[in-house]
Amino acid sequence: MAKSSKLRVMLSSRCNDSFPIGQTKRKLSDLRKDLKQEIEAIKIGERDLFEVWINEDTPPQSGNANAWEVCLDAARECDIFIALCNGDAGWARPKHASDLGVCHAELEQAFSSTTAKVYVVQLEGKPARKGAAGKRNKAFEDYVKRLGPFRGGKIASTEADAKELVLGALSEAIVKLTQSGVVEASKGRNHNGAALDWTRLDFKARRDAMVAVLHKALFDRPGSKEEGSNVVVEFGGHKVLMVPHAIPAAFGVGPARELVGQPFLNDHRLAPSLSRGRGGPVHVIACHKNATENQAAALLGFPDATIISAPFGVFVADRINKVQFVFLTHCQDPSSTKHAVQRFMDWLDETGEALLMANRAKARASIVRIIAKEMI
Repeated sequence: MAKSSKLRVMLSSRCNDSFPIGQTKRKLSDLRKDLKQEIEAIKIGERDLFEVWINEDTPPQSGNANAWEVCLDAARECDIFIALCNGDAGWARPKHASDLGVCHAELEQAFSSTTAKVYVVQLEGKPARKGAAGKRNKAFEDYVKRLGPFRGGKIASTEADAKELVLGALSEAIVKLTQSGVVEASKGRNHNGAALDWTRLDFKARRDAMVAVLHKALFDRPGSKEEGSNVVVEFGGHKVLMVPHAIPAAFGVGPARELVGQPFLNDHRLAPSLSRGRGGPVHVIACHKNATENQAAALLGFPDATIISAPFGVFVADRINKVQFVFLTHCQDPSSTKHAVQRFMDWLDETGEALLMANRAKARASIVRIIAKEMI
């Protein structure tokens, strides 16, 4: 990240494309310059808050630099990245006519660097569909679609619309990144407040406190319903039974880990809760400390599964038996636990994994019901 007394915002877009459509005198470059001026004019008291990076204002680089790498470095190092996307992937590097366009590459670089800092403002536009440029644009379009909710639901057809969406994205980014930063800064600090209260508890009491907060955080999601000590959570019309657990110390501490064990081995006992079209169960495990991919694979019992490390922790999905569980890490007090749940839910929605998880959960429910029937 950029080390600065100001927040660095990068505005990415085509430069010379007309906007709004039909306006030959106004270019996207003009819009970015106006936005830069407006954003940098925002102050808290007398103090400037933002510096905006646009390539039009970038000073000449040293001889070993090139425009492509300069743009990608800016995308990686900025604090907030906002793409003004009209569907055109941008120019490609010389001798790489079939490669990514620069707008596509900037967006990918920012997203792979820090997902949470990326926002896409969709602009009205009709990019080329033929030749190498058409292929780049199609690849860019497909990539932006996969980002899903990052685009929002509105397409800007005027400069006023575009400015409103950009400033709205900027406002949301500040709130979310600040909240995330507060939680990150508190990790590992359990010497005061609610974290100290939890640390004073024995393993069982701490586990119970963690599970209670986790249960409530799942239940607070719109459309959720309680099912005994578990929660039925809705994802786009699909209902998934989620089972809360907690490891009340470091994963490597045997007595703490044994309070969870391998919970999916008892899924057949949940068969009565999997009627009425419900999928699952998905096991949600709050971890007082950290958890790794290797530890997740060890709990599953074999490594050949989808295991994903993310800001919330680790997500595991077994492709054969459809077992799914998630480790929510650094759940040291109620606030960090609720935030971990929110980050997990945001990740599911943002990546499209929610639907995939729901489909696997439906298949898992069928397996569980068959096992339960055979055990009668």
